[in-house]
Amino acid sequence: MSKVFFFPISSYQSTAEINEGSKKILEHLINEEKIELPSYVPLKVHFGEKKNQTFIKSENYSGIIDYLHSKDIDSAYIETNALYNGERQNRTSHIQLAQRHGFTQLPIIIADGEYGDEFEIVKINGTHFDSCFIAKAIADLNHMIVLSHFKGHLLAGFGGAIKQLAMGCGSRGGKLAQHSNAIPKIKAKKCESCGDCIDTCPAGAIILEPSPMIDENKCIGCASCMSVCKQNAVTITWWASVSKKFREKIAEYALAAQKDKEIIYLNFVLNITRGCDCEAHKMKPIVPDVGILASIDPVGIDAASLDLTQKMKGRKIFNRGRRALDHAEKLNLGTSHYELVEIKV
Repeated sequence: MSKVFFFPISSYQSTAEINEGSKKILEHLINEEKIELPSYVPLKVHFGEKKNQTFIKSENYSGIIDYLHSKDIDSAYIETNALYNGERQNRTSHIQLAQRHGFTQLPIIIADGEYGDEFEIVKINGTHFDSCFIAKAIADLNHMIVLSHFKGHLLAGFGGAIKQLAMGCGSRGGKLAQHSNAIPKIKAKKCESCGDCIDTCPAGAIILEPSPMIDENKCIGCASCMSVCKQNAVTITWWASVSKKFREKIAEYALAAQKDKEIIYLNFVLNITRGCDCEAHKMKPIVPDVGILASIDPVGIDAASLDLTQKMKGRKIFNRGRRALDHAEKLNLGTSHYELVEIKV
């Protein structure tokens, strides 16, 4: 059984209370679990898509940053590029968006490089993957604090610590592998046969003559071709994601992302929307605010976040996400059996 610490907060609008609570719950977790942090610990966050307004704002992380600085611990915001087109698709525009969204207290690291093609292959023994493409700067870390906004997600059921590890730490190829059958396609009508994809493909899987295509027998699913295609001619089969297997895949990528690392997890169960922070439009919260949770167990903290949200809503909202929790337990990523310890003001 894992311990999950809980600091209740009744309103996302109370920034001072959020910072006080996050600092207090982090300190309590570190003391209770006897964690020794090194001199540098980055914060894994999500900067929010353009036009999204319900992601966890940067000012709500000030308490955590202040705590680290009080212990002489340096930090940075760390994130990876998005798979789809938009301002989060490459490092340069991604950082610019993050700064416009107020993430200016710390340096910003985009862990998979300018175009999402810098990764390390991490071996696991999963049902769906033998190895995973994890963003290089994250794969190289020994410690990290994962800050997750708990909310709904169309495919995953909900987004929390596990999804933040999986999608949030995978390179572009890693995201592709989770979302589909991992083999991208070339739209011949869009392709201009410039050859950039051939130059970047590490597997020699791309053919342009007589018609542009990707050899499925050679493709390793790294998505380098997507990262360099200026015509956006390389696409993925999103329909293949809509399956129970998707939720199992993110559990396996979460396992790879945290391998050989000491990680602290904080879930902000606030501003709970039906959709993800990747959605580029306004959304309204659909559940009253719950609070902040902290644990060293990504399965336990997500299980507790889901249970508290369902209790607050009065019905089993986001329940499809339990499949990821079940699969994560089978992988020994953590346990959904937890002790909830409430932290008082």
